[in-house]
Amino acid sequence: MDKLKRKEPGRIKDGALFVADSHYPHHGDAFLVLLQKIASGEIAAPQLFLMGDNFDLLFGYNEYIQTFSKEAIVLLQSLSKTLEIHYFEGNHDFCLSTLFPNMNVYTREQQPVFFSFGEKKIAISHGDKYATGFIYDLYCKILRNPAVLTLLKPFEKSIINHQMAALSKKEICRRFDGFKKRVDQILSCYQEVDCVVEGHFHQSRIIGKYISLPSLACQKKVGVFKNGKMVFEEI
Repeated sequence: MDKLKRKEPGRIKDGALFVADSHYPHHGDAFLVLLQKIASGEIAAPQLFLMGDNFDLLFGYNEYIQTFSKEAIVLLQSLSKTLEIHYFEGNHDFCLSTLFPNMNVYTREQQPVFFSFGEKKIAISHGDKYATGFIYDLYCKILRNPAVLTLLKPFEKSIINHQMAALSKKEICRRFDGFKKRVDQILSCYQEVDCVVEGHFHQSRIIGKYISLPSLACQKKVGVFKNGKMVFEEI
């Protein structure tokens, strides 16, 4: 069977589903339920855009971390054989290309990725690429380095168990005061695009041409691309 994996940017199809910041499994099972509904045909979508942080912690080069989310991982691997899926790695889920070989997986460095709808040019990313600062950027590079992840393997269980315990207690659903200022900073990095779609901030807001997707964990909603516009819907 031919793989659906496609590296060049493509066209957003009407009815495409955008799922961001599910933070599974610590913050509810909405992500797993959604995947089950897609697999059963209860929810139909021509494309699935996974916008990062859909897992509360998941990275490649490590089998132990997969045990916390195995059911969702297996479902995604199965769905990706027949459904066009684009995975935009976030700050909680990264180095995923070997785990999901049939998907279009975009690293932080490869984002934003530009898609089109008609004549519109749409920039898509997880949302932690711009206006973040040098220290955060350096941290991201170190954390995503395969050599670093390999070196940590002898200590993987203690490190992962500690981090998973901490993440399970983290408060992730908050209003971002001054969000408009952050949006302006982000938009200054985009030139000649008609729309910017990002997750990461859990805000579920549209400010001009900037779309901050809802967090599935917080707002219990996803983005659906309908008639050339993004709408937020409960599922």
